[in-house]
Amino acid sequence: MLFVLNLLQGSVSFQFPSTAAQELKGEISQLMDSMKAIANGGDLKKRPQPQKPMEYQYTGDLFLEIFCNPNIYPSPFAAKVLITLRDEKIRLTSEAELPRLVEDLDNYLAEAESFSR
Repeated sequence: MLFVLNLLQGSVSFQFPSTAAQELKGEISQLMDSMKAIANGGDLKKRPQPQKPMEYQYTGDLFLEIFCNPNIYPSPFAAKVLITLRDEKIRLTSEAELPRLVEDLDNYLAEAESFSR
């Protein structure tokens, strides 16, 4: 089954196991928690505690890396992720909006679940 990832300009489709998609969803959930911690920093006079960036990697038939630094975006809705997708013949590096990645991932996992029934 193909995972369709919508980028800022265009989209890319590739084979991606649903188990890897579940792992990515978990990483994104942790990223969202980090971004909420920054947004709810509390005292306006103090700087928010820096949060660790998300660096997800999958290696299979291809290599997928998704990176996001939560410290540079005011909210998860404004965040972008850097995406690198490569195999032995091609390398693609682009950006995607975090909310769109979450939507694409949810759609893929729902389709994978209905497909496995």
